[in-house]
Amino acid sequence: MKRDGAEKEAPVSALPVDPKPEQAATAAPPATELGEKEVQAQSAAAAAAPSHSDDAKEELSSAETEPPIVGDSDRQKFSTSPARQVSVAMGELNRAEYVSVGESPSSPVNNAKKVSVLPLVFLIFYEVSGGPFGVEDSVGAAGPLLALLGFLVFPLIWSIPEALITAEMGTMFPENGGYVVWVSSALGPFWGFQQGWMKWLSGVIDNALYPVLFLDYLKSEIPALGGGLPRVAAVLALTVVLTYMNYRGLTIVGWVAVILGVFSILPFAVMGLVSIPKLRPSRWLVVNLKDVDWNLYLNTLFWNLNYWDSISTLAGEVENPNKTLPKALFYALILVVLGYFFPLLSGTGAIPLNRDLWTDGYFSDVAKIIGGAWLSWWITGAAAMSNMGMFVAEMSSDSFQLLGMAERGMLPEFFGKRSRHGTPLIGILFSASGVVLLSWLSFQEIIAAENFLYCFGMILEFLAFIKLRIKHPAASRPYKIPVGTVGSILMCIPPTILICVVLALSTVKVMIVSLAAVAVGLLLHPGLGYVEKKRWLKFSVSADLPDLHFANRDRPDTLVY
Repeated sequence: MKRDGAEKEAPVSALPVDPKPEQAATAAPPATELGEKEVQAQSAAAAAAPSHSDDAKEELSSAETEPPIVGDSDRQKFSTSPARQVSVAMGELNRAEYVSVGESPSSPVNNAKKVSVLPLVFLIFYEVSGGPFGVEDSVGAAGPLLALLGFLVFPLIWSIPEALITAEMGTMFPENGGYVVWVSSALGPFWGFQQGWMKWLSGVIDNALYPVLFLDYLKSEIPALGGGLPRVAAVLALTVVLTYMNYRGLTIVGWVAVILGVFSILPFAVMGLVSIPKLRPSRWLVVNLKDVDWNLYLNTLFWNLNYWDSISTLAGEVENPNKTLPKALFYALILVVLGYFFPLLSGTGAIPLNRDLWTDGYFSDVAKIIGGAWLSWWITGAAAMSNMGMFVAEMSSDSFQLLGMAERGMLPEFFGKRSRHGTPLIGILFSASGVVLLSWLSFQEIIAAENFLYCFGMILEFLAFIKLRIKHPAASRPYKIPVGTVGSILMCIPPTILICVVLALSTVKVMIVSLAAVAVGLLLHPGLGYVEKKRWLKFSVSADLPDLHFANRDRPDTLVY
């Protein structure tokens, strides 16, 4: 999308200033607001400062004779040196700071508190996993051995490559658009919008599942929640409460995720300790390759080990994302894999195998056999709380993605408005509405539809990652996967093959519905372009972000489409 009047505007100039706050005050306001004498006086004062180098003096002198051109936003982007302007175009925001005229470089873009490492780890944990609830089908589909091997091998094929790409690209473009910005920078704004549409829809479909599962865990004790008006009312009430939690702020959501995460993981740690005397290692080796439901097995693994990239849409809300994001992804990866493997290890090793019983919710029965009713109740409660954690984490990612797309001019400007808590109010309301509308779908339909759309989005991410590695190998990457161009391509081959298998195993019904959803995105992009052209709604690009598509087109070393 073009920003309003982009065709008529000259590119915004960037003046080099010293990044220290006490020296930043010497930076001159635009020449349009000062007389010639005032400009000369401020330039002379800057030249007299002992901390400026000779190069800085020359740059400031040059700024006198060539005053910056200010666009319609009356904002000016400053970087520490001309060389840093290249990094600005690459999306690197940690070293080149963007400020308004008269502000210090340390001025925050919004008043919301940033997310630190520990809450970010548990937000990722709930984006991806939420605990071992739902992995039981892997045992029912393939037996203990393949289930255990699957949750050890699958992360190598899928989770680790996806997490590594998220760490590299998320620090390269530390803003709320996340994967939308990656794809837009590499493949253009059209495909960036398609990525945003498919990923947002996939996330909302996924989120529609959690209120339903939460009530499923409670209906055994409250039968009225099994259907009818009470169930509908309960879904709406739960959605409203959790949506309000997202509205109150991402830091609140992050610490709620920590509390829920500890509550969800702890009973399985206790179950593992209690199960030790009952373990029989021979039970782990049971396998029958002639009796494997490969469709159910692969979909269970895929659903429980994807969505690592979702956290990228919150990168703009993270404290020091260049260090915090890779570190949090690493810790979360360990937590997720261990959180799946050890409960399966204790559950399959401590009781005799009956594959027909290993379906969703069976861990509560396993806990009762191993430790008694008290442990079963604990795991049932943990499962219910886990669904709450996954809901708030997914909604945060979905709503901030819409905010990031609005800041890039892909959506109307009102999507970029923040509440007084710093949260994207319109994005939250849109995501909550999607959850309510889709909550009538069955579990199997939800899983299949979201996997199909998610696969399309991941293909675009892999293409963007490889293209940026090939076209811009020297681009600034605060975190860089220690492989070259060939290694990057090879790393993406196994997960791409897996995507093709998942797509091939989809039913005709799911394929038709998913392709129809993709077609909506293909029509929605030009439709929004027409709305912008007619000026029915306002679109704009945030002045706090580097311009990916319009600035520096003649610079060969920038990430410009």
